[in-house]
Amino acid sequence: MKTKNIAKIENELIKTKVHFTDNNLINPTNPILVNLIGAGGTGSQVLTALARMNHALSELNHAGLSVRLWDDDMVTEANLGRQLFAECELGLSKSVALINRINRFFGTDWKAETRKFEKDDLGKIQSNMKSEIYISCVDSVKSRFEIAEILNELKIDKGYYRNQCKYWIDFGNSQCTGQVLLSTIGNIKQPNSEKYETVENLSFITEEFGELLKQSEIEDDTPSCSLAEALEKQDLFINSSLAQMGCSLLWNLFRNGLTENRGFFLNLKNFQSQPIKL
Repeated sequence: MKTKNIAKIENELIKTKVHFTDNNLINPTNPILVNLIGAGGTGSQVLTALARMNHALSELNHAGLSVRLWDDDMVTEANLGRQLFAECELGLSKSVALINRINRFFGTDWKAETRKFEKDDLGKIQSNMKSEIYISCVDSVKSRFEIAEILNELKIDKGYYRNQCKYWIDFGNSQCTGQVLLSTIGNIKQPNSEKYETVENLSFITEEFGELLKQSEIEDDTPSCSLAEALEKQDLFINSSLAQMGCSLLWNLFRNGLTENRGFFLNLKNFQSQPIKL
């Protein structure tokens, strides 16, 4: 009897931490609303990955995704090559150019917003800013904190029952390194499990790495005038590498229904990646 009790205690001590996906995302009645914030180097790549994911989910009899892309920037010469824009799209809104292309290619009806993801002039959150999943691909720390502020307000909004906010995935990078972090917007109810230690709350990147973000931020808002200049700030394949790996994290939430990892750190210079465990 004593041996059995010791074995039971040992099993409990070595339980793997996991987060089970919110069931409303596994078996939704309607397409899952996604707000994709940023249509630059990473955002343009993430949008394409989401379109592929939506097609695959539909083939698996899932309701799929409905994406709204937010960006107030225009396509310039410096964007060609590193970001997914063509020469014929110069001068167009990034979000409109990308969404039109995705809708034509995949037959979707996704939406473009030609403005920043922020509160209106009266400090209010608009209804089209509410969704179940938020994906941020922004350059500045300030933008991340503004997004976090909005999500914290939405988290306590109990009067809006449809499309309750569930997850925030943040993409960030420097020239050759980057990270992706999954957060929950509030607590996600977890099932009882004898095999795993379930985690219902995953903190925001601004809460867990807020001070580090502030210390590491380099204030340089000067737009690049050429691809060569842009590559001095961000290498050619860092954005697409982050996009593929980060969207794989989201895909596994749908396919496996759980995750042991909430993200990863990536270094393309030495080809190393390090998972971020729960």
